[in-house]
Amino acid sequence: MSTSGTRRLAEACRADVPVLTERLMSAIFTDNPEWTDYTSVPRADLVDGCRRYLSRILDLLVGKTGDPEGDEVAATIGRHRAEQGVPLETMLRTFRLGGGIIWTALLDRAECADPQELREAGTAMWTVVDGLSSALVTSYRNTELEQVRRDERRRHALIEDLLAGRAHDATFASRAARELNLPAQGDYLVVAAHGDARPLRTGIETVLAASGIRSVWHDRVETMVGLVSVEQRSSDTVLQRLRPQIRGRAGVSPAVPGLAQVAVAHALALVALQTLPDDATGLVSLDERYPEALLVRSPDLAALLRQHALGPVLALPDKERAVLLDTLTVWLGENRSAAHAATRLHCHRNTVINRLQRIAGLLGRPLEGQRCYLELSLALASVKLEAASS
Repeated sequence: MSTSGTRRLAEACRADVPVLTERLMSAIFTDNPEWTDYTSVPRADLVDGCRRYLSRILDLLVGKTGDPEGDEVAATIGRHRAEQGVPLETMLRTFRLGGGIIWTALLDRAECADPQELREAGTAMWTVVDGLSSALVTSYRNTELEQVRRDERRRHALIEDLLAGRAHDATFASRAARELNLPAQGDYLVVAAHGDARPLRTGIETVLAASGIRSVWHDRVETMVGLVSVEQRSSDTVLQRLRPQIRGRAGVSPAVPGLAQVAVAHALALVALQTLPDDATGLVSLDERYPEALLVRSPDLAALLRQHALGPVLALPDKERAVLLDTLTVWLGENRSAAHAATRLHCHRNTVINRLQRIAGLLGRPLEGQRCYLELSLALASVKLEAASS
């Protein structure tokens, strides 16, 4: 890497490392001080790093073996400064300043050197500095990446603990709120989105934050879970901001008071999600789906209800069954008005009446009374849920 002339100049400078270190420290804080951000580094630590860096340049110029781009001294400095939060640009500037100080020291020792020796020394010295800077950058970036992974693992663990109900411990709730940047008090919505909504995870927190809504989003095996702070807003206002961000299927819980209830809210959000057909898209609130939620939570009872309320109709051939079920659904939806149902079904009023009479005959009872209407409505909702899941 270096000629005999370069080695001779570098060897002569090694005794000056303490003085060169002082010069580098002075340059760091006087040359363009607005670029200096070493506030998190104790002075003794910074002095030691500067000394080791300058010594390593001279070591390599003297001819000690080692590849500057894989140098452990530069890598250790980069790793340590990344952990301390020193900007990479600040470190690279310090390395350049150190290179300039070494070059000046070499020139001071080169009174008898010929121009060729100086050119060779300059080339060797800046090659070393470039290599050490490369080792610094690689180590710094790898440390940053590991910190991100570590932070992500910690975030993952905190959210999993919240979903497991640990926030009933006030001390844990306070710590989780602080580390996740969520309010310790106030209402929360919990969102459970199917896996096809996961591409939104990286951006949804930012989008909501732009509206002043704090949230955290978390990938699980089959779902993405969001903890959304309501704070001083209404749930409807927050839902208005949420809905445009959901592309797949998602369910959201009613608002619950505080992080201690997040586990309960998560279970409710999953129930809301289960009420959506597989081919549906968008966000549905449990508040909008209580009948369907009751059915999906009790599948055995739902099957008995279908058979009790609609068994003979469900046993018909597919085409007739579909016509009668559609007629019954529209009639109930139109407040049991045959005329209004006929308009929606594009048929005559008498056709609707005849179909209803056919249903009543199959069921062996008149389609009358509040209890009858309730059972039929729930049974029809159960049929729809069953078809969607099959």
